[in-house]
Amino acid sequence: MKLHGFLSSSAAYRVRAALYLKGLSFEEVDHDLFAGEQNSPEYLAMNPQGLVPALEIDGGQVLTQSMAICEYLDDVCPKPALLPADPVLRAKVRAVALAVACEIHPLQNRMTLLRLRGFGLDKAQVSAWTHQIIGRGLAACEIMLSSEPGPFCFGATPTLADIFVVPQIHNARRYGMTPAWPKLLAVEDACLALDAFARARPPSAS
Repeated sequence: MKLHGFLSSSAAYRVRAALYLKGLSFEEVDHDLFAGEQNSPEYLAMNPQGLVPALEIDGGQVLTQSMAICEYLDDVCPKPALLPADPVLRAKVRAVALAVACEIHPLQNRMTLLRLRGFGLDKAQVSAWTHQIIGRGLAACEIMLSSEPGPFCFGATPTLADIFVVPQIHNARRYGMTPAWPKLLAVEDACLALDAFARARPPSAS
């Protein structure tokens, strides 16, 4: 497999963590988002959205969107499972992952922030926007997980929820925030104690 990503991308971070948790070997290809390499004709031919990550698999197929890629990996390599067998718990895990993927990340990614600057907001206003979006979203995740057992989001093993929450905490710090969500920080500590998350973690998160 070949993972197309960018080291500081939290979406690529998610897929790296999933691949490492599954013990799968892969080649990583870096595309510098700041230099616009994701908009090259070659990359757009592979992923028309011009986003990372993209995962090349056997047979020349290309998968996109981190959620879809992680669920594919869970289907083809079921252990360790990223989604619980219990349907209620499975829905809860997906809900937390989607809270990050759909409600937080799209509103604080680089494309959105550049558009805000293009609309005339200054750096301080864009920063305030970012902090509000991430803060409100992660505070909701904190409440969603408050009654769940640890040390991970939903008990004794990491799930899809952990794979999405931990990179988003990294993003919070990258944008100058000081995370103050006890449950989420405990989850982050538990995840980063695992080799898979430690290897997947961007160096700038240290």
